[in-house]
Amino acid sequence: MKNIATFVSNRKWVWLILLVWVAVAGALSAAPPANDYKVNTGENDLPKEAQSVIASEKVNEYFPEDTGFLALLVFHNENGWSEENFAEIDQVSQWIEEEFALETIESTVPFHHFPVPVKEQFRSEDQSTLVLPVLLFDSLEMSDVNETVVDIEDFSETVLESGTLMITGPAGIASDTIAIFSNADLVLLFSTIVLVLLLLIVIYRSPLLAVIPLVAVALVYQVVDRVLGIFAANGVFEIEAQSLSIVMILLFGATTDYSLFVFSRFREELRKRDNKHEAMEEAVKEVAEPIFFSGGTVFAAMLVLLLAKYGPYQNFAPVFAITIAIVLVAGLTLIPALFTLVGRRSFWPFIPKVGEKTIEKNRFWSAIGRFVTKKPLLAGGLVIVFLLVNALNLTNAQYSFNIIQSFPEDMKSRIGFEQLEEAFPAGELAPVTILIEKETGFTFSEEELTVLDQLNRQLIDLEGVNSTTMPEVEELRVDGGHGASVINESGQAIKYDMILSMNPYDQAALDLVDHLIESKEKLLSSSGLNSDEYQLYFSGETANSADIRAVSNRDTTLVVLFVTLVIFAMLIFHTRSLIAPIYMMATILLSYASALGLSWFFFENVFGYDGMSYLIPLYAFVFLVALGVDYNIMLISRIREENRTFAIKEAVYRGVALTGGVISSAGLILAATFGVLMTQPILELFMFGFIVSIGILLDAFVIRGMLVPAIVTLLKQWNWWPQKKISLQKNEVSENE
Repeated sequence: MKNIATFVSNRKWVWLILLVWVAVAGALSAAPPANDYKVNTGENDLPKEAQSVIASEKVNEYFPEDTGFLALLVFHNENGWSEENFAEIDQVSQWIEEEFALETIESTVPFHHFPVPVKEQFRSEDQSTLVLPVLLFDSLEMSDVNETVVDIEDFSETVLESGTLMITGPAGIASDTIAIFSNADLVLLFSTIVLVLLLLIVIYRSPLLAVIPLVAVALVYQVVDRVLGIFAANGVFEIEAQSLSIVMILLFGATTDYSLFVFSRFREELRKRDNKHEAMEEAVKEVAEPIFFSGGTVFAAMLVLLLAKYGPYQNFAPVFAITIAIVLVAGLTLIPALFTLVGRRSFWPFIPKVGEKTIEKNRFWSAIGRFVTKKPLLAGGLVIVFLLVNALNLTNAQYSFNIIQSFPEDMKSRIGFEQLEEAFPAGELAPVTILIEKETGFTFSEEELTVLDQLNRQLIDLEGVNSTTMPEVEELRVDGGHGASVINESGQAIKYDMILSMNPYDQAALDLVDHLIESKEKLLSSSGLNSDEYQLYFSGETANSADIRAVSNRDTTLVVLFVTLVIFAMLIFHTRSLIAPIYMMATILLSYASALGLSWFFFENVFGYDGMSYLIPLYAFVFLVALGVDYNIMLISRIREENRTFAIKEAVYRGVALTGGVISSAGLILAATFGVLMTQPILELFMFGFIVSIGILLDAFVIRGMLVPAIVTLLKQWNWWPQKKISLQKNEVSENE
């Protein structure tokens, strides 16, 4: 770290560092931006061994004609659809058949050719809603899907006079997602720039202190964006649209944080010496190690996500690890070089002068430091009670697996889905697909028909099942079963739907599918089917969500465990203590639980949400633990540094007073940048931004400001065990002062 300090503050090298960053950023401008390769769908999110994936592959193998990208055309009319206005839908149906046949659409229902009695079968019982399925080709680019959906919507507006058309289903959702994120990134980028600029100016009242970090951000952003683009272009990993939004926030927040850590210590050193190069060298000597370990904890936490089996978690890992690695390099090179070049003028009009006292300029945190060190039990106890009360509310949290609930209420695909929910039984929105396989082929003998019927009746009798679309025995008996639509061409598979009596995305529905999968052999044997000869599979949205829940729970447990262990090990290495890492890690975990519990209180009672996305707890954990420990590292590093000169009680006071301003400012800015995610149209991003913002504020003000200093004060020299007591070099202050 001393070599880095000398390098980044040297009169000659600072210019070289800046030129290298500018040259790299300029050269990478020829590379593709990451935005060109972001994806909005997760076709391969689940591992191949997941039951729903295996079942889907079986369905595709035996019924290839049913594969494709489904769009559900939802025609809604408050006054009802009837023979009088069916002609409007006929025009849409005919136009789709003529315009897109064999181009982007694989198959469509020829509604305009059907007689009225058949048309009425596509209508809801209250006649208000009519739905037509349209199957797009699987291999389409998302831009082609979006164009097809938009064209159908545009044409329908010209012919529909009695009602409206909303396109939902996977294709409709994908199209709307593309539209949502088309401008969202630009809004997010400029909102973050303006917010960070304003906060820096308001907090530090110096224009250059606001501009210099943004110069660093601009260079880092260019490098990160194009490096991610290169990897994505070469198929190394995928970049999800939501992760790209969070990457931008992480980049802004972390780069600004490191800028604050550097220039805060730089200003302190400028009050001790005239030469700006010497001041920066001393500053970097003290902050380089905390910055390195702060970035290292985030980097390690992101890499742990590679242990996950669920696709979104895995995709997060390389994107965020690369981002924080580049930000860390900038924090140790580019940022010190920029502030060294500008020197004291960075702080204009409040230019630091030699001889000024830093502590005297931090009155608020000096007062907090005195209070905590004089009454550590009271200060720490109040914080712990507050955190525990919030954390207990986490037991009431509900989680959602319905992706459509994350989208804006005015989004067409969500409106269409909700119209379906109101007009049709809940289970019909996403039926469970049942596939019975017999590799030797079904004979449809009387004995086989009897046992198949028995299996179907067992399924119907289950609590939570409304009905199935299995044909009657008589229909299967005709022509050896070949006349039934549920039989595949080879006669080796029977496929039909099971309609649930509940919402297919409810936890109870997922529990039911889990039960079915676990008891497959029992269902077969009790029906009289030999499990060696017959195989039973369950696929569809509910089965898929059940597998996602299981894999996500597994990944969450694994990632939480390993992130905790990895960061704990890094803290031991950094603090050279076995005691300090215990309470540093414990307070961060308690802070995470408190932030999640407090956020759920607001989600449920203020915003009126029924549940939060199952993805949020793990994402929030990784970010809050990794980022939150940064402030603990900065504080403990400073207390340890002060403890070389002062007794532990005075060292804690000075540590709180000297780091309070910069850490609280850094926490406020980082929380605000993550808070910008709350402006995004996706509910998942809103909730994630809210939780992380709350957690960072707790870490910066409550954990770092009161709880950790209180614990350090109580433990005294035990903080550094098993090291020997740190010797006081000068100005020794007694423990009883």
